[in-house]
Amino acid sequence: MGKFLGILILALCALICEAAIFRPISDSHRSAALELLTPKDGSFTSLKETYEALRTFKVLGIGHQLDIKAKSCKSVVDTAGSPSSTLKDLFQALEVNGILKCELSKETFAGIASRLKDSVNTASSLLDYYYSIGSLVLIKGQTSEVDVHLGGADSVFRAIKSLSQSDGRWRYSSNNPESSTFAAGIALESLAGVISLASSEIDHSLISLVKNDISKLLDGVEKYDDGAYYFDEKLVDAHGHQSPLSASSAVVRGITAFATASDEDLNLPGDKILGLARFFLSVGIPGHAEDLFYQLEALASLENNRVSIPLILSLPTAVISLTKKDQLKVNVNTVLGSAAPSLSVKLKQIFSSGSKDASIIDQDLKFDPENAVHFLDALPENIDVGSYIFSLEIVLDSPEDKKIYATGGRTKVPIYVTGFIKVDHADVAVLDSDLGNVETQKRFDLAGESTLSLSANHLQKLQLSFQLTSPLGNAFKPHQAFLKLRHENKVEHIFVVENSGKKFEIILDFLGLVEKFFYLSGRYGIQLTVGDSVMENSFFLQLGSIELDLPDPPEKAAHPPPQPIDSTSRFGPKAEISHIFRAPEKRPPKELSLIFLALVLLPFIGFLVGLLRLQVNLKNFPKASVPATFAILFHLGIAAVLTLYLLFWLKLNLFTTLKALGFLGIFLMFVGHRTLSYLASSSAKLKSA
Repeated sequence: MGKFLGILILALCALICEAAIFRPISDSHRSAALELLTPKDGSFTSLKETYEALRTFKVLGIGHQLDIKAKSCKSVVDTAGSPSSTLKDLFQALEVNGILKCELSKETFAGIASRLKDSVNTASSLLDYYYSIGSLVLIKGQTSEVDVHLGGADSVFRAIKSLSQSDGRWRYSSNNPESSTFAAGIALESLAGVISLASSEIDHSLISLVKNDISKLLDGVEKYDDGAYYFDEKLVDAHGHQSPLSASSAVVRGITAFATASDEDLNLPGDKILGLARFFLSVGIPGHAEDLFYQLEALASLENNRVSIPLILSLPTAVISLTKKDQLKVNVNTVLGSAAPSLSVKLKQIFSSGSKDASIIDQDLKFDPENAVHFLDALPENIDVGSYIFSLEIVLDSPEDKKIYATGGRTKVPIYVTGFIKVDHADVAVLDSDLGNVETQKRFDLAGESTLSLSANHLQKLQLSFQLTSPLGNAFKPHQAFLKLRHENKVEHIFVVENSGKKFEIILDFLGLVEKFFYLSGRYGIQLTVGDSVMENSFFLQLGSIELDLPDPPEKAAHPPPQPIDSTSRFGPKAEISHIFRAPEKRPPKELSLIFLALVLLPFIGFLVGLLRLQVNLKNFPKASVPATFAILFHLGIAAVLTLYLLFWLKLNLFTTLKALGFLGIFLMFVGHRTLSYLASSSAKLKSA
């Protein structure tokens, strides 16, 4: 069974690697953005997070969901007006201002622009150029009243270009020999900014050198088996590790920005542009806000670039039911889900799973303009249930569109054709071991309305067989076909039902299985499991039972393994506990109890009589406020002790009474000592007088 499942998993992995379905941005991304990007107390923790959230919402076309303008604009104004703000702080503040349109004065913009121009002239690292030039580009887009043009643009361009490497990657500074893919992306964005800020045209030879660097950078792009391309970042330094997602996003933004600013034809291969788009879409829905921003920012750059706009071929579903007569449906959109130009989709080839042979189809799909979907009326007649790879091709109608959009040639998508599998000649028989004669034969019902009741001994065999037929009448081989025998004591034995040509058959020779069955005689339940991902009527059937008469086990025979304890059983009902209480002791007569009560009260009555005989009075009761308070508290404490004794007699247990008595005792010692000290002092004063 384990070997069978391993082969199945390898087959599925090979199918997934060979073809995959990429889907454009959808409402699921919008829901994820609303969940991930939630401000706290009307703002985000930093301007960087604020811009990423605003940009993400803008790309997704989500309306005014973020009510953060008041606090965010205050942070933008404070940062822009502070002379201690770093270049990075100014860059992030201007990014946020570009979306929120905060109230920054002309003087503020002019002061920032002057400082940024000085920073460009004194920059010593790639990040200094990136933040300075990027900020000037942002100012140019936000106001026309401030001059942001660079006079010595050629020298700035050469300074940035000097950090490039022979493989198309860039260094962060001249002091750092290590090159970075992420640095290449921000370097290309910086160069695009220099071109847009230049007061005169940049030397064309410099632009040609950068075009050559871009070609070398694309030569080093990595590729997955499903056609997705990505850039890997191997440099780990003070700038932190960049994931393939962030590195690829930076390169895409840099290439598209440079192509737009230079107005040059970069001659980029359309398959790699489409492969990069597939990589970002293959990420699915990132679970982190920053990763979601990288994904959407790169896709937005691909959507609006002038190099090559990728078109994504996707399927609403990869499962086609022969029973329901489903149609093959195909959608073609841009990466952000926008409508594609006029085009047609062709079904070129169909590959059967696990085979390199292909059926040549070359058939056009029809187009439904109302639902914007291409569809195939009916599958080819020879398509039966199973796993296939459909080779589809996008053909643009207009020659001009072929210069704008990247289709990537043929696209392979996995298709699962399902159907109802017919089960015939389902028989169970008990055979004699020696001659193989059928002693008992019964046909089982897949509807499960009748159950089998068989019996056999260790000298006999159990035979089970059935036939599976596909909708086209072909023999069908499912992924799973298991026979399980389950003893009364829950010991299970599982057997794989093998395909013997035209039918599935298994013969259990009980003589050779007595040790495996641990010599356990008794009733065994019979269960049959047949299933496949393309089988619409997969079943798990209780066929009935078989009474086995096995020989007695020898002395050294193995014992059945202990069965695992169901962890949920401890939460079930517990066994009822029966307890017989001891019969109550015989109580004394009522009169005796009353006599005992009188004897208990007699000392108290004697105490009261003694007080009267001694002529107790309150003449010595303290008259000053503080001593009088302590005297009252002392008498109340005595009364509380007597009350505690009464409660102990009526309802309290010994431990509770002793605990309360301990607190009362400490209280009585304190107030009693103060009262007696006052009385002793008063008596001493009277005697001395």
